[in-house]
This record gives sequence, C-alpha cells and structure tokens, in this order.
Amino acid sequence: MRKTIISIITFIACIQLSHAQAKLPNSPAAMVSKEEQEILDISKNKWTWMADKNVDALNELFGEKCVFVHMGGSWGKTQELNTIKGGGIWYKKAEVYGASVNFFGNTAILLNDIDLLASVGGNDVVHAFMVTEVYTKENGKWKMGSLTFSTLIRPVKMKQP
Repeated sequence: MRKTIISIITFIACIQLSHAQAKLPNSPAAMVSKEEQEILDISKNKWTWMADKNVDALNELFGEKCVFVHMGGSWGKTQELNTIKGGGIWYKKAEVYGASVNFFGNTAILLNDIDLLASVGGNDVVHAFMVTEVYTKENGKWKMGSLTFSTLIRPVKMKQP
C-alpha cells in the first residue's frame, strides 16, 4: 500500500512539474537556494556512491521504506543495496543534463534528465531517463523515499562505451 501511495504521489508530482523549466547544474545562470543545492549535492553524491558500490553511504541515505522503480519492476532498500553490491546492476556513470527541485513541506522532489551508463547482466548500456527522487527530512537529515526511472524518448547524448 505504501509503495502504491508513493508511486501515485511521484506520478502526480511528475505531471505537475513536467512543464517546470529545468535548472542546469554547473550553469552560472542557475540560481538555486541553499536547500535546493543541498538536494542537488545529495543526488550527485548518490550517483557517485552507486558507481563506487558504496553501500554503506547508500544505506545511510536510503530511508528504511525506500522504494526503487526500475524498468523491470520495483523493490525495496535491501534488494537495491544487494543488487548494487553484487553487481546485478552497476551504475557506472550518470550524466545529468537538467535538474529541477521542488519542496512540499519536509519533502523534496528532484527531477533529473540523465543519460545513465550501467552494466546490466554484464552488458554496458546507455539509456536516457527522467529520474524522480523523493526525499524527506527526518531529524534534520534528508532521507531518500523513492527513486523512479522513467524512460525518455530522445537520442542518448552520452557517447556509447
């Protein structure tokens, strides 16, 4: 039930935010608040930790009931950490082309337009995604509540491996 509610909230947020103008990271014209920058930094670190298979840092970031929605289905925190650690999915690099952060109380929703280089079943693949990340602030610390990959229909910008 919780997974369904989080998925519905994420879907509604994506629809509402889909017309929002993306702020490009590393762009001097992008004016972001301190709180927005904090979420962008957390997300950037998350991609690095996934590439490095740093499950200790990821375990700290992921909330206990975190939900991950991939092209092949959805699962919880433990399965995601085990999959990353075991190499079932190896997120090698995420090239972020645009990001948008919106806050709703103690919840932050981050939309990323990315190309993701990953090794899946031993094969390197590059795919374009809109990644929705939902964070909630618990005891003054941001925890990830969900990570959802939605396929984008656009040419991949990242060079193939």
